Amino acid sequence: MTAALHCERMTTATRDDAFRLLGAFLSDDEHYRAAAGAYGDGGPEALRRALDLFVARPELGFVWLAYDRGAAVGACVVCWAISTSRGSVVAKLDDVTIGAESQRRGVGATMLSALSAHLAAHGATRIDTACHRDNTGGWRFYARAGFVPLDEERLALLL
Repeated sequence: MTAALHCERMTTATRDDAFRLLGAFLSDDEHYRAAAGAYGDGGPEALRRALDLFVARPELGFVWLAYDRGAAVGACVVCWAISTSRGSVVAKLDDVTIGAESQRRGVGATMLSALSAHLAAHGATRIDTACHRDNTGGWRFYARAGFVPLDEERLALLL
């Protein structure tokens, strides 16, 4: 499958693909749903506003999409940050999702590899992400990709 896979940043033309994939993740993922209240989840309307912001404000981040033979099969959200420990720009990775029909076929690894190359080419020196402590599949995926635990807990404060 991965030979036909290509990845790209979301555009206005591919916004519906991002909405479908990320909407399914935000409504169905048990690990995300467990913390949705703390995140202040605003449902589909909040996702629409976020996707509009990514199109209008690309300097803040983007949605990365994976396509297999023209069909969107994976998505993730990337936001830029500045790391005081690296003294450089880093990427914050959220909402990584692969469509159910494409899971366990190398899509996630290929998508993350292409994203890593894209980020490095744009000056990022690290990718930070979070994974629900009970998401054993997610932890295995990130470990295989070379991520290491930071022994920190992510916190949120709604404003």
